[in-house]
Amino acid sequence: MNISVVVPLYNEAESLPELVEWNSRVMEENGFSYEIILVDDGSNDESWEVIERLRGSNPNIKGIKFRRNYGKSAALNIGFAEAEGDVVITMDADLQDSPDEIPELYRKITREKYDLVSGWKKKRHDPLSKTLPTKLFNSATRNMSGIHNLHDFNCGLKAYRKDVVKNIEVYGEMHRYIPVLAKWAGFKKIGEQEVEHRPRKYGTTKFGMSRFVNGFLDLLSIFFVGKFGKRPMHFFGSMGVLSFFTGLIITIWLIAEKLIAISQNFKYRNATDQPLFYIALVAIIVGFQLFLTGFVAELVSRNSSERNHYQIEKKTG
Repeated sequence: MNISVVVPLYNEAESLPELVEWNSRVMEENGFSYEIILVDDGSNDESWEVIERLRGSNPNIKGIKFRRNYGKSAALNIGFAEAEGDVVITMDADLQDSPDEIPELYRKITREKYDLVSGWKKKRHDPLSKTLPTKLFNSATRNMSGIHNLHDFNCGLKAYRKDVVKNIEVYGEMHRYIPVLAKWAGFKKIGEQEVEHRPRKYGTTKFGMSRFVNGFLDLLSIFFVGKFGKRPMHFFGSMGVLSFFTGLIITIWLIAEKLIAISQNFKYRNATDQPLFYIALVAIIVGFQLFLTGFVAELVSRNSSERNHYQIEKKTG
């Protein structure tokens, strides 16, 4: 099968018939073998009834329905597990992503050998309250991930080589960071394609400021786990040792200063009378706690079932 289109959706009953018809037309015009996987994330409108009706008239449609709303990341993760196509395309169900972009995305994956191609909605039809936080988010993600060639990490329209979606796990709110997840998994050929951003035709946006805050926290989480997940002692241990020895050096300096003053009959203050002493004491305690945290995290990591799970690209013999 050439293409699997994975569409997470929540309360998008109005847009589904047009979306499916548009995707099917593009696939047939280009001679692609395909499937459209519609993942209903616990909708409380008629989305599932629409999916069942569409499935009755189009055998290329697969429908998955959650019992409740779990979020876009969960919907994508399940869709990725079900996908059988050599190239997996994701898009939102609100018709703001154009299926006409699919042939070029497919070409970049199959002919230019990209692992992942992310859409870039250079010209957006969104209010400033959404576009400004998005720009800040993308800038922070570029700097922290080292993927400097992407302008829009959260664009719903993306194309993946099948190996990519089968070797990453999307959870929480991590759908914003799929390019980062792919990079940490060893898929480094990540590209971008400028795509059309269409005005919303049906329904209302699900975007809120809480998603921006949660997204930034998830970025810190994925950065830490990706960099230190298999070696937490390298982070906590180094920070702990630095803090401990900083406090220790300050304490030794205060004591030495006092002893020198005593030996030369100078006026002196007790070390415990100086605020710097308590700063040093806190640094020693924090350093010790950080080191213990790293030690415990290392024990947890060594007993994890994923401790020796590595991405193997090729194998011979």
